[in-house]
Amino acid sequence: MPRIRWPRRGSMQFWPRKRAKRQIPRIRGWAEVKELKPLAFAGYKVGMAHAMYTDGRKNSVSKGEEISCPVTIIECPPLKIIGFTAYEKDVYGSKAKTGSVVNINKNITRRIRIRKKDANQKISDAEKNIQNISDINLIAQTQPYLTGIGKKRPEIFEIALGSRDIKSKLDFAKNSIGKDLPLKDVFRDGEVVDVHSITKGKGTQGPVKRFGVSIRQHKAEKTKRGPATLGPWHPHHGNYTVAHAGKMGYHQRMQLNQWIMKISTEKINPKSGWKHYGVVKNDCLIMKGSVGGPEKRMIVLTTAMRGSKKVQETPPEISAVITK
Repeated sequence: MPRIRWPRRGSMQFWPRKRAKRQIPRIRGWAEVKELKPLAFAGYKVGMAHAMYTDGRKNSVSKGEEISCPVTIIECPPLKIIGFTAYEKDVYGSKAKTGSVVNINKNITRRIRIRKKDANQKISDAEKNIQNISDINLIAQTQPYLTGIGKKRPEIFEIALGSRDIKSKLDFAKNSIGKDLPLKDVFRDGEVVDVHSITKGKGTQGPVKRFGVSIRQHKAEKTKRGPATLGPWHPHHGNYTVAHAGKMGYHQRMQLNQWIMKISTEKINPKSGWKHYGVVKNDCLIMKGSVGGPEKRMIVLTTAMRGSKKVQETPPEISAVITK
């Protein structure tokens, strides 16, 4: 057989390979859902374990047998709804016009500065201008001080709502401000979600690790762990497609169709606690597979934009979670 060669690795879809601007992931699109409910939740990555469960896939070779898979534990303390944002459409797209953070507490001021305004006035302004409003999102804050990670400063992000009825969305936002949003009001066991996260930062790395280029043979000229060619002589300039050393990691990434195996209300903790994390004190997700980012990193879960027929529809029967 001929030798299989890979001239370059790495997708040009993820370009430029630069660091994310902030640790809070940016959500660029939302699923269309008829039901009126929040479409996102946030948690903190705890670590990885193994789960033993009964395979319930119809066409699987191991159907009905007990199998194991790697899982990620994500602790999800309840979110607090602190405001809303009303959007209006114009020729350039949607712009935030009405609404802001209307529920002020001590922990929010650790993240942003808020002018004290009348919350009822903001809601009444949106109700008067409801014919021009195209969409309404909730503004939520995380509550990391309920966990054991030693963090007080919350993250603030927007959550879209299902349904197309603007009035019902505004009523939902009005009734939710100042209240806690638990995990079970958003997701359920066996559901498929999209995961948004900021990956681990790895610093400056060479082209072999960064792009996966082949290590050259021992008789290669000048360098072994570098690209073989930098491009043509004419035009005489460096192409951006050539694999070079540079910053790697701390990128925003989205993983589609991650399977929530179970929403656990029991405290899943090893005897000595989770390495680099501590002790889980709140409800947590047992999610199949790995999730980007280090321990204690904020993870945003959104309703899946496109489902997957390959994923088992019913929640699995988990017999054990091995945390060692």
